[in-house]
Amino acid sequence: MTTERRYELISSFPSPLTNFVLFFLLLANVVPAWAQDRRTVSEPALPVHVCCTLSPMIASFGGDDQAETRRLQAAIDHCAVGEAVHLVAGDRGGRFLSGPLTIKSGITLWLEHGVVLAAIADPRAYDRGGRCGTIDDKGDGCRPFILFAGTRGGGIVGDGVIDGQGGATMAGHDETWWQLARRAQAKGGEQNNPRLIEVDHAKEISFYKVKLRNSPNFHVVLNRVEGATFWGVQIDTPADSRNTDGIDPGASQDITIAHSFIRTGDDNIALKAGNGPTSHVSIVDVHLYWGHGLSIGSETVAGVSDILVRDVTLDGTTSGLRIKSDISRGGTVSNVRYENVCLRGNRKPIDFDTHYDDKARGRSIPIYRDIVLHDVVGESGTLVIRGQDQAHALGVKFDGVRFGKDVTWQVEYANLAIGPGGAVPRPPGLAAPAGDRSVVSPCDRRWAPFPDSPNEQAETAPAVKRKTLQHTEVPS
Repeated sequence: MTTERRYELISSFPSPLTNFVLFFLLLANVVPAWAQDRRTVSEPALPVHVCCTLSPMIASFGGDDQAETRRLQAAIDHCAVGEAVHLVAGDRGGRFLSGPLTIKSGITLWLEHGVVLAAIADPRAYDRGGRCGTIDDKGDGCRPFILFAGTRGGGIVGDGVIDGQGGATMAGHDETWWQLARRAQAKGGEQNNPRLIEVDHAKEISFYKVKLRNSPNFHVVLNRVEGATFWGVQIDTPADSRNTDGIDPGASQDITIAHSFIRTGDDNIALKAGNGPTSHVSIVDVHLYWGHGLSIGSETVAGVSDILVRDVTLDGTTSGLRIKSDISRGGTVSNVRYENVCLRGNRKPIDFDTHYDDKARGRSIPIYRDIVLHDVVGESGTLVIRGQDQAHALGVKFDGVRFGKDVTWQVEYANLAIGPGGAVPRPPGLAAPAGDRSVVSPCDRRWAPFPDSPNEQAETAPAVKRKTLQHTEVPS
């Protein structure tokens, strides 16, 4: 990555540490900088070329979702590369009710303000092999609501909403998608629920300003994607909706998630490497609320590396900065830098654990190394640093890390270091470095409320919100 390209990326995301970073870049030809998205990333723009503009069919309010699905898919199929399908509210209200859609290569779906693209709650529409809407031991019986497969360019933009209707009663059933997921958890099986958006073997996809809500399962999953930008995105799902991850890049490279707001019933963001390595990811100026935190894992077998997390707040997530794996799915996690991060209301604000599932069996040993926490501020809770064993100790450096006096450490099999910024309280067994300044950036002005949304449960009552998150997590 050239010095010029690094400078362009930093210029796109100004932060209080910019002066320090620019000074550091002067040394780039002799000292390698931390890794991040290797592309030059800037704010996306709304489409210039529109192939068609659609307002909702009046029949969509009466339940003729099949006709609406055919109309939307036909519009997408007839667009040329570089064009957009523009959805507007019109004079009939802004709600489109649709079944699954497949986006062509180079096509953008543009949702105007006031538009809601709602997924029908009918398992038959998403079915693959007769299992969607049921519980089994696989959990892959549904196609997603929106699919990008083998595409290049395009994406989803605009101020509209995509609603997965995870809380709606399924057609032909007496329970919602989320109730099915909870029942699967109780029975020990896997729910067959559709994901909201799936991007598979694609390149240069953009998500800009769109609001994603109430997915029956994960909201956005990336598999073998080269280049994706999430900018100004909102993801909003109740805290008790099981397995509703926000953004999950897997086996993917050059991903930027910026200026976004995410609260979910599972991982807010999860970087995974189950079937291929994930690397060069930038998570910048992002606000996370209820959910399980900003995670790497649990599948890390192919390796996760070169990750930059900067200017992020985690407000009420159960875990905060999290790396999770175990011997059934472990691999190497390396070169991860957390910088200028604020945490509050977390049970485990730092949670680096190689024993995610203590019952796991296997020989895929998780190895976490070259992890740096620079200017990270938190409150109380437990700081977990747990390596696999003495031969596979976890390597972490603290440089400008400050937590409250009530924090507790849980350290096992770890090689810890302290930089000149210091750590308060200091990790067990480590002395303060020479010239310890122990001063980090304040968080008082960095907290931000979640933007207005229908899912306002406990938004104005932090104590209730945090209590809602204290449910038991089952490894998945």
